[in-house]
Amino acid sequence: MAERKTGASRKKDAPNLEDIGLEIGNKPPQALDVEEAVLGAMLLEPTCVDQAMEELNAPCFYDPRHQMIFQAMSSLVTEHLPVDIVTVVDRLKRDGNLEAVGGAVVLSGLSEKVGSAAHMEYYVRILKQKTIQRDLITASHEILRDAFDESIKVDDLIDKAQTRVYDAIRSNVKKEVQGIGDIINTALADIQDMQTSEGLSGVPSGYVSIDRITMGWQPSDLIILAARPSVGKTAFALNIARNAAVDHHMPVAVFSLEMSAIQLAKRLMTSESGLSADKIKGGLKLEPHEWTQLEYKLKGLAKAPLYIDDTPSIPVMEFRTKAKNLVKNKNVRLIVVDYLQLMQGPPELRGMREQEVAAISRTLKATAKELNIPIIALSQLSRQAVTRAGSAGKPLLSDLRESGSIEQDADMVLFIHRPDYVGLSDNMADREKTQVIIAKHRNGETKDIDMVFKSEQIRFYEMDDALDRQALAGMAKGSRMNDEDSGAAAFSSGFDPYAGSAEFM
Repeated sequence: MAERKTGASRKKDAPNLEDIGLEIGNKPPQALDVEEAVLGAMLLEPTCVDQAMEELNAPCFYDPRHQMIFQAMSSLVTEHLPVDIVTVVDRLKRDGNLEAVGGAVVLSGLSEKVGSAAHMEYYVRILKQKTIQRDLITASHEILRDAFDESIKVDDLIDKAQTRVYDAIRSNVKKEVQGIGDIINTALADIQDMQTSEGLSGVPSGYVSIDRITMGWQPSDLIILAARPSVGKTAFALNIARNAAVDHHMPVAVFSLEMSAIQLAKRLMTSESGLSADKIKGGLKLEPHEWTQLEYKLKGLAKAPLYIDDTPSIPVMEFRTKAKNLVKNKNVRLIVVDYLQLMQGPPELRGMREQEVAAISRTLKATAKELNIPIIALSQLSRQAVTRAGSAGKPLLSDLRESGSIEQDADMVLFIHRPDYVGLSDNMADREKTQVIIAKHRNGETKDIDMVFKSEQIRFYEMDDALDRQALAGMAKGSRMNDEDSGAAAFSSGFDPYAGSAEFM
């Protein structure tokens, strides 16, 4: 298909709009007389130059000659030179485009075709509308062409189609500048809503100490949860997903690139039932009362709006498509990705690992912002986190593996730190002690939060919560009932830091 040059922003393989018009028997949307009026007004009125430069770019003009003229004017403005017939003719001559646009006589003719400089705003609006129409035609033609290509995956096709249509509209609709007074009024209304409403403004984590600082995981935030291998990243992320889905009935999606859906389900069953991981995995036999306990405790989990995708090495664009569908069709409020470094970045960046991870990180942040939901992405830490001396073995932001852009893109960074894991404690009593370190918080404070990790239950507890549960377990053991339902009764009476509190409902 022949190609017509339409400016630097056009793709080299973009379809020719005139050829498309011939196929369907229509001319591409255009307003050549309005294009001439805009260029003529710019030659005569400096204020029209500023207005046009703010709203338009070269592809907003359909005629290639008008694009060259506008590009010459843009170059003059960039170099802080005046825009008039003499300077534009000189710039076109230097660029070798004067004869292509028809010579100086064409520019003289443009200055005579101006109706009124006062109508400039109306002219600009017409050109932007025509541009959107042409861009939508181009996007539709590319979507149609790709739809016939059997080598393109359907998920990739859907994502490309959504992106092309969205970009066609977004690139031509600019956000207006807002006055500080209007912004303050909006902010005051938001503060008023938060003062009068009870509860969190975001998705609850299920941990009072964390929610007190974050007010819940906030919409559009990218939260990085990082630790060394086998420290408990997946366990903590599953606890967060479980708390939101089971306790607060908020739809949550988990993208597991490392573990299968069955493995994740067994982990959730272990933490939910209170039984040891060995019994859930099948290493030890379950007693009859434990079967009863298991069935009883899993009722809430089985009905929870929790969705798991275990596609290995999922391409980041496929993730975007699935995330959009989950938000649209399942009303998902939180997405967990386990873990970032296992995703596939853009094909053109394969082999350039740092740039690939940076692209993945940017896409995760852009997806969170576009869908207006929090995304929690797990990340590995470099080996330096456990070999460095002088910082009590605590991880630092610089330990985030493979790309500094992860730290830059994240709205919040959390580390899981276990002193026994890095060899700072040999005391058996300290084996369960864990810290969740909020190392970066773009909209709030940073803090180290003491917690307890029960590895046999694959469950994190806050320190006070763990002490209460230990006391309850002791009382339950001393007064254990003898009938078959004793297991379910004993384990259903655990302490819940959110029970009876409207603040976190």
